[in-house]
Amino acid sequence: MKKRRRKLTPIQTVILSFIAVIILGAVILMFPFCSRDGEWTGFVDTLFTATSAACVTGLVTLTTAAHWGAPGQAIILVLIQIGGLGAITIIAGSFAVLKNRTSLSNTRMIMQAAGNDSFSGVVRLVRRIFLGTLIFEFSGAVLLAIRFIPLYGWLRGTWYSVFHSISAFCNAGFDVLGDSSMEPFATDALVMLTLSALIIIGGLGFMVWDDLITEKFKWKKLKFHSKVVITMTLALIIVPWALFFLLEGSAAFAGRGFGDKLLMSFFQAVTPRTAGFAAVPMGSLSDSGAILTMILMLIGGSPGSTAGGIKTTTIAVMAICTASSMRRSDPVAFHRRIDDTTVRQATAIVLIYIAAAAAATMLVCAVDHFPMRDAAFEVFSAIATVGLSTGITSSLGVFSKLLLTALMFLGRIGGLTLAIAISGERAATPVKQPTGKLMVG
Repeated sequence: MKKRRRKLTPIQTVILSFIAVIILGAVILMFPFCSRDGEWTGFVDTLFTATSAACVTGLVTLTTAAHWGAPGQAIILVLIQIGGLGAITIIAGSFAVLKNRTSLSNTRMIMQAAGNDSFSGVVRLVRRIFLGTLIFEFSGAVLLAIRFIPLYGWLRGTWYSVFHSISAFCNAGFDVLGDSSMEPFATDALVMLTLSALIIIGGLGFMVWDDLITEKFKWKKLKFHSKVVITMTLALIIVPWALFFLLEGSAAFAGRGFGDKLLMSFFQAVTPRTAGFAAVPMGSLSDSGAILTMILMLIGGSPGSTAGGIKTTTIAVMAICTASSMRRSDPVAFHRRIDDTTVRQATAIVLIYIAAAAAATMLVCAVDHFPMRDAAFEVFSAIATVGLSTGITSSLGVFSKLLLTALMFLGRIGGLTLAIAISGERAATPVKQPTGKLMVG
């Protein structure tokens, strides 16, 4: 008898689709027509670039503006857009436009890619994702064009506006301005606030958009998930904003006026989660500012969004559980109790990310002998799909480049998702083991 082929789970299909997109992008970027000098580009560098783009990270071993010509930059932008929306969501959108019937297995994959919590209304959600993406990216491009077209001319200014609007909304952090990223516009309120708005909106999550639109922005009617995401997002902007203003006022922001420091502090609070644009050199941050930036990078955005990281809801669950343990009560927020499964998943996600980041930092230090601060900053940026760097990316050896490539992929897919995909789906064990008493703390 022939063995029955084991069908891929929806999670495995999502992961394989991302791998296919990355490899295809890496192969195309190798060709001479993609580079400015008309030379072939090595596969390790193109794999790193394609992974960084598809996983909306922004780390680069080759400066985007200097190395890649217009075709190469266009391919990177396509990878960013696919990575931001999700390859499966792209396919789902095609089905919706063509009015084809979506199967149950396809619906399950689309639901996971889009961050929806139920099967109902997935096609409607995908339509809203595409429409919302078009509106936000177009609006961002128009606002950026007000500044870029007078500076760079119609053709280049329009391209810069479109590229950076998509890159910001997808939380990618790629730029085509050169090595200094957004530093020339650090005190330009139009550019900084436009990019910040795109980053925040893209990082909220598609399900939160849908809920806000459906409930007409009425707080009391929003789902529990949306309330937690919005509350955490505001907290992770306001508190770091104040901290950066205090910590970097005499360091990275020294010599700036009060208003400029406020603007730069706000952008520095927004961009690590997980956009990756830099308004100041990351190497100029104080040690305290660098630690705060790494914490924000690791937290990242929200589930089902264009952002990576541990996710705001995961941190919220851990914080709520910590507070409930101190009060010796159930973990409750907004009059809703958090179930045990969610708590276990949140704990697993945090441990996977911390363990992977710690191990990778040790390896980069051991292999390439970088200072721990620089190595940790690079690793946190990769696994949280941020793209900020102290400037060592181009100096990494082949091993470290491949290691960060794997971390970027892990960060975009999600540690728990990847672990489930590798282990496969297993039937639940009907017999529960006896409870053991364990002392902790």
